[in-house]
Amino acid sequence: MNPNIAYFKNAGYGMMMHFGLYSMLAGEYRGQKSSDYAEWIGSYFGIPIKEYEALAAAFDPIYFDAEEIVKLARDAGMQYLVVTTKHHDGFALFHSKVDSYNVVDATPFGRDIVGELAAACKKYGLKIGFYYSQDLDWHEYHGGGYLSRHIPCSGKSWDNSWDFPSVEDKEYSICFEKKILPQIEELMSNYGDIFLAWFDVPMTINAEQSRRIYETVKRLQPNCLVNSRLGNGAYDYVSLGDNEIPRDKETWERMSKIDADAVDYQDIGGFKPSKYGLYESACTLNRSWGFSYRDQNWISPQTLAENRRQLHTLGINYLVNVGPDGLGRIPGPSIEILLKAKELYG
Repeated sequence: MNPNIAYFKNAGYGMMMHFGLYSMLAGEYRGQKSSDYAEWIGSYFGIPIKEYEALAAAFDPIYFDAEEIVKLARDAGMQYLVVTTKHHDGFALFHSKVDSYNVVDATPFGRDIVGELAAACKKYGLKIGFYYSQDLDWHEYHGGGYLSRHIPCSGKSWDNSWDFPSVEDKEYSICFEKKILPQIEELMSNYGDIFLAWFDVPMTINAEQSRRIYETVKRLQPNCLVNSRLGNGAYDYVSLGDNEIPRDKETWERMSKIDADAVDYQDIGGFKPSKYGLYESACTLNRSWGFSYRDQNWISPQTLAENRRQLHTLGINYLVNVGPDGLGRIPGPSIEILLKAKELYG
């Protein structure tokens, strides 16, 4: 039996961290507010790649402290941390030899943020998980999303349609072979034991590509659990929708008993069954995942504690997001809410 399955079931509570170049813009571009999802700001305003790349030259989060972040998670009662190693903007928070558009090679900060967080988690007894955007990559001509070019509420389009408007000659497999799969191999090879591989928005990726990623993760990290947003039925545990907290216990218990093998991992009326009975809900403390100074719509510690109790009752892990600012600081309200909620939860 994979020991991470039991750990996942017993953990119940984890921290997610959205951090990147978008954190510097803080949800605002040229005096205009971004969407509620501040990490989508590059797409929301169609910021040209050359302009967005200039953020890397100024990225120097001098107050980033991996140990402080991990100790906060521990003190809040959390058992694991999931960090955005590469979001949709294509910028990596780890030292990638595959692509120099990363925090070590392209910024004055020059430190491997993913590596420091992995080391801190090991030191303080938390498990580490890696978020990686396996389909969308706005820095790449052949980044995915172009097959579903409608305008989501958080951005201009799923793919980079502002720098690369043509769709006809885009081929995701080029990006997949050149960057996506090799970077996943780096992440699974260079940072010790990885608890979770957290993928997102499978818009363009096909079944064979999803299976190759899944098999790559398992080859390099046999015990690493893969979430359902990898796409095409290749997963170990289910990520619910953003900020989704089921309230109907009877319905949830009935749905969660569906045999995943019997339905070949396919959706059932919008519901995905988990083979191992593993479910997780990723949620924000305000409305944005990335830092947004305008977003002061914080939930209360009481609500956080109540949500945690509700999800625990249903056997669903609660993954709560924090978004450090451009200097690497977790906003004060986030810290206060997390610690107060721990007191209330008991």
